[in-house]
Amino acid sequence: MENLNYDVLVVGAGPAGSTAARYAAMNGAKVLMIEKRQEIGSPVRCGEGIAKPWLERLGIEPDPRWIANEIDGARIISPSGYALEVDESRAGDESGYVIYRDLFDKALAKMAAKEGVDIMLKTAALGVLKDGEQVVGVKARHMGEEFEIHAKIVIGADGFESQIGRWAGMNTVVKPKDIDSAFQYTLVGVDIDPRFNEFYTGSIAPGGYIWIFPKGDDVANVGIGVLLSKIKEPGTAKRLLDEFIAARPNLAKGRSVQDVSGAVSVSLPLDKTVIPGLMLVGDAARMIDAITGGGIYNGCIAGKIAGEVAARAVKENNLSEDFLMEYDRRWRDRMEDRLYRNWMVKEKFATLSDDDIDRIIKAISEVDMEKMTMVDILRAVESKIPGLVKDFMGMF
Repeated sequence: MENLNYDVLVVGAGPAGSTAARYAAMNGAKVLMIEKRQEIGSPVRCGEGIAKPWLERLGIEPDPRWIANEIDGARIISPSGYALEVDESRAGDESGYVIYRDLFDKALAKMAAKEGVDIMLKTAALGVLKDGEQVVGVKARHMGEEFEIHAKIVIGADGFESQIGRWAGMNTVVKPKDIDSAFQYTLVGVDIDPRFNEFYTGSIAPGGYIWIFPKGDDVANVGIGVLLSKIKEPGTAKRLLDEFIAARPNLAKGRSVQDVSGAVSVSLPLDKTVIPGLMLVGDAARMIDAITGGGIYNGCIAGKIAGEVAARAVKENNLSEDFLMEYDRRWRDRMEDRLYRNWMVKEKFATLSDDDIDRIIKAISEVDMEKMTMVDILRAVESKIPGLVKDFMGMF
């Protein structure tokens, strides 16, 4: 392999990477996107739920080829079975469509390719290239051959296990209390309500929740996320999920056609996502909703901003950290308050007992959510259960 030269190099071809590459190319940059796997989007490590509104903001047309099921809303179910039902417009970033994530990722990569982005699969980054403090590319391996890719701007979109930032000297460490251990089955032959995503809370999933995301009338992703700090032995997440499924005949009769396991960051975003010549986006920058563990929307929004700023930096020949900080400021303006607030909610929620969760969800389920803001809802709960949600009030 000969050494390569590009304006912008994107490491990682997930939703954040493909979006960053697409917008950099749309704005005039010569872009290469590399992916260490041989197939974009595979293996799938995702609950596969997304909301509808942000697709339009990113110019993504809903496509039946990657939509498995359209969702009306979500049900949040307490340990004793109290259910809070909300429509999809209020159900967060994971309710609206249940998708085929591998096909969705490929669709975003195709959009990038149509804008002129070059894509190399089976191409792993081995380390960063630096000129003093400036990141100027990466060392890479493709099909057993090592070479260098030089770029004016590198965008690290290499996911939760991101090494690009660490190699460049950035602090990307995540504490165990900010990591979820997750396990998911795709079950076929189950009896579910295909209109709703369901979220089960409490001690059945310590510090997290169990989800049921319908992919059709009798197919669903059924998974669990548990805070790593609350796990005492390996395999706990799978064991708890198996117990949940076994206790429910409508799920127990299903058969798994796919098992997925992994870790998910539920931390605060990185304090710094930019250094000279380098920007981090998506999971690599910890832009994940700490309540749900979802990050597709955040990654795509940040990717769009990163691509735009990278193209401008190249066009104006200003690759300094000060210039790239426009990206850092813009993505924080869009989502940082929400990410910090949801992290604080996650911290507080992890301390609640099953009884506390029962009382909160029962109280909220008696409120007319169609006509009330979150603050109004919390005030209503506070009026029924004085003191229980006081800590949440300031967060909203």
